[in-house]
This record gives sequence, structure tokens and C-alpha cells, in this order.
Amino acid sequence: MIEAVSDFINRGGDVLIVIFIVTAAMWTLILERQYYFRIAYPSLRKSTLGKWHQRGDQISWRAQQIRALWISEASSELNRSITMINTLVALCPLLGLLGTVTGMIEVFDVMATAGNSNARAMAAGVSKATIPTMAGMVAALSGLYFSVQLQRFAKDQGEELADQMTHD
Repeated sequence: MIEAVSDFINRGGDVLIVIFIVTAAMWTLILERQYYFRIAYPSLRKSTLGKWHQRGDQISWRAQQIRALWISEASSELNRSITMINTLVALCPLLGLLGTVTGMIEVFDVMATAGNSNARAMAAGVSKATIPTMAGMVAALSGLYFSVQLQRFAKDQGEELADQMTHD
């Protein structure tokens, strides 16, 4: 398996290593957010709602400001890392494009030295032009679905918390 991965990277060029690192970082953040939503957030939500419902004053201006602060803090925690995930999703196809450009430069270099009739010599450059493009698109598509789901869940949970923090 290591040999197959090594061969894939050799065919696609060094840009594949960067795409792999960015994809690994993106998926680490996605999995962290999944963990947070399922394990850590429910206790924060319960704690925030508990503090709110224990307050004697829930109507005054000050109470509403405290409510807004707690909702904002919870929302901030819900949305943490989502911007970075979106950035990494957007970066993947751009890195694939960088691989395309570097591969095409290699093709043009071969054409300049060996002539354009040597298809075998150009094949390595074409491979280095197409494989990173595919890898960047696959990485972006794999993260895009989960990124949208995470955004939607964070928004819904923030709104639900705000709805549940009404005066008794």
C-alpha cells in the first residue's frame, strides 16, 4: 500500500503532498466539530439554560443583555473552526490548479527540449497536470458536504438555544 501511495505521489507531483496535508487538516477540524456537537456542546447548552432559568430577573434590560451575551458565547463556540474548514475546502481546488500549472510547465519544458512529437516524454507532465486537479476536487467535494452540514447545525442550535432562553 505504501508503494502504491508513493507511486501516486510520484505521478502527481509534490503538490499532492500539500493537498494531502490540507485535506488531513480539514478532516481533523471536521471530526473535531462533530465531536464537539455530539459530546461537548450538550453540556454547555444545559449549563447555559440552567443559569438562565435560575435567574430571578429575566425581563429587565440587564437580564436581556446577559441573555444576549450567553447566546453569543454559545454561538461563537458552535461556529469555531467552521470558517477555517470552509477556507480549507476552498483551498483544495486551488492547490489542484497549482498542480495543473506545474505539470503543464513540465510538459512545455519537455516539448522545448525533446520536441512535441515525443508523447512518452510528455506523459509524465500530463500526469502531473491532471492527478493534482482530480485530487484537489475530490478533497474539496469530500469536505464541502460536511462543511455545509456543520454550518447548518451550528446555526440551528444557536437559534434553538435563543428560543429556549425566554422568560418563564
